[in-house]
Amino acid sequence: MSNKKGLPFPFIIVAIIVGCAIYKQFDFKTLKFENTALAIIYILTFLLSVFVLVRSIIGNREEK
Repeated sequence: MSNKKGLPFPFIIVAIIVGCAIYKQFDFKTLKFENTALAIIYILTFLLSVFVLVRSIIGNREEK
C-alpha cells in the first residue's frame, strides 16, 4: 500500500495570494513597485512558498 502525500495546501494558498499582491503592487508604466520594501517581503514569501511546493513535488516523485 502506497502512502501518497499531496501538495501542502496552505503553501498553495499563500503562493496564490502573495502572487496576486505582487502583481497589484507593480506599476507597469514605470516598471517599479509602489512600495519597494513591501514588495521585497512579498517576493521573498512567494519564492519560499514556491520552493516548498517544488521540493514537495520532487520528494513525492523520488518516493515512487
